[in-house]
Amino acid sequence: MSVTTAGARGLPTRWRAGAGRAVAATALLTAVAFLPWLSGTDPALTVLRARSAEQDPTPAQLAAVRERLGLDEGPFVHLGGWLEGLARGDAGTSWVSGEPVLPQVTTAFAVSLTLMLGALVVTAALVSARTLYLGSRQRLLRGRAGVGAAVLAALPKFLLASLLAMVCGVWLGWFPSQGWTGPASMVLPALALGVPSGAMIGGLLDQALPAAFHESWARTWRAYGLPPGRIARTALRRALSGVLPQLLPTVVGLVGGAVAVEKIFNIPGLGRLALEAAIAQDLPPLQTATLALVLLGVGAGLVIQALRRALLGPALRDGALPALHPPALPRPRSLPWIIGCCALALLTLVVAGLLRDPLHVDTAARLLPPSADHPLGTDALGRDLLARLGHGALRTASVALAVTAVSALLGLLIGTATQAGAGLTEVVSTLPAVLAGLLVTAVTGPSVWGAACAVCLVGWTPYAAQTSALLEQERASGHLLASVSFGAGPGYLLRHHLLPAVLPALLRNALLRLPTTVLVLASLGFLGLGEQPPTPEWGRLLSENQPYAELAPWTVLAPAAALALFAVLTVAGTATGRRTPSRRPARGTSPGSTSGA
Repeated sequence: MSVTTAGARGLPTRWRAGAGRAVAATALLTAVAFLPWLSGTDPALTVLRARSAEQDPTPAQLAAVRERLGLDEGPFVHLGGWLEGLARGDAGTSWVSGEPVLPQVTTAFAVSLTLMLGALVVTAALVSARTLYLGSRQRLLRGRAGVGAAVLAALPKFLLASLLAMVCGVWLGWFPSQGWTGPASMVLPALALGVPSGAMIGGLLDQALPAAFHESWARTWRAYGLPPGRIARTALRRALSGVLPQLLPTVVGLVGGAVAVEKIFNIPGLGRLALEAAIAQDLPPLQTATLALVLLGVGAGLVIQALRRALLGPALRDGALPALHPPALPRPRSLPWIIGCCALALLTLVVAGLLRDPLHVDTAARLLPPSADHPLGTDALGRDLLARLGHGALRTASVALAVTAVSALLGLLIGTATQAGAGLTEVVSTLPAVLAGLLVTAVTGPSVWGAACAVCLVGWTPYAAQTSALLEQERASGHLLASVSFGAGPGYLLRHHLLPAVLPALLRNALLRLPTTVLVLASLGFLGLGEQPPTPEWGRLLSENQPYAELAPWTVLAPAAALALFAVLTVAGTATGRRTPSRRPARGTSPGSTSGA
């Protein structure tokens, strides 16, 4: 009877998830189809300039382009014609080059997929090495590990790519620094993409492992003298199920969001193709690339969901999971000193920068190294970097915090609709933030808040995936079923079980992703979609000074260091409130009782 009931429930569940995917994919493709008409500029003019860079085309030329491309027919006709051709295996021809689209997208997708697999190998290697080191010894002091994860996760991918290309490619000649000619060309870009992603996933796993080690089965196994390695492997399997959904935006981000890395290494990938098509308003390749990303996201979501169920086994279905709540852990004695030193250094930089003029241009002082007059050096226009760093601190932190808070709240709300929200998450996570910025800017115009809306449009997906996974595990836990059997209503379950299981992990995830939000906002500003010059902002300082990293490395090291200090403060600060619990049992309980029972 239980099998029949589960099967009866499973069919509507699959239908809801499929409906969420279909609706989200349709909405995304429709929004992309409207881009040339929403941009506020004549699509024929944009196409002509992309073809020949002609600044003043004649009205006759514009009319000929409109007629040849059928721009007067509207977006729905184009979308319908593209879908009809796609059913026959024809994705149309490029408006700019006139070449068939499908071979271009297929080649770019193959390149990006290969690069993604290489980056995933690097990510998995970092996560495995770090987790095995901590887990086999059951070293649960999360403070130092969290600080290290914050620094690596805050490392800008394009800055790491530039350093790897310069040092390992140009100076040492170990690997190619440009092009895509063979397996050796994949090493440096895979490292640039995989190291920050590995730090992100590893940091989330470090936060989940202590709860697994403190479950009743782990204490029982330790009491029976089972090998620590076996306990660590089982705890990893238990904790990994809640972290796996975070791989979905990571996987898609390694394909569609790796535009800067692809540009630095001159890789003809899918993200670069989609960005160039969006800027040129070349609709057929943009639509086809978006569809490829959607299919990748849906496929990755299904694989990750199957892996989660394989890890948890029948416990997820039968409601036999224990409650996975992080315990209070001892913090390293050095952690307050680390936080204090980082806070003092950051405060000193900000206060000293606020006393200087961030907009003063001195062309005679271009790219000067650090000195007494300019403690952090100057940029390509001769502006003082310390001044720009200090004046950009408040704006950087406030916008990033606002975007992160809104994204986390949206993810919490959408993640509660487990099945329909899962389909929506799989599709929306495929939308690169740059493409979302182009869509939003077409309506609102370039501004910092337009870029913030674009990031919120796609930034909620990691939190929704995490919320959905944690809620699914919590609903399958024995203590929740016990509360239901005692007559607990939905409001009680939400306040006392579901939200306490989700909110702490969601907050730690948001703090770990906060520096990434700064960098995404910076990439939009660098493309002219966000913060406009000459406004100082940390991410923009990184982006606009990246071309001078080899000639004047201080121009990128200073904002990168400030971003790393900011990441350490936000992440390590959460560890200061977690105290070691008293080992004396509470009054009225036996020493052998467990809180999760």
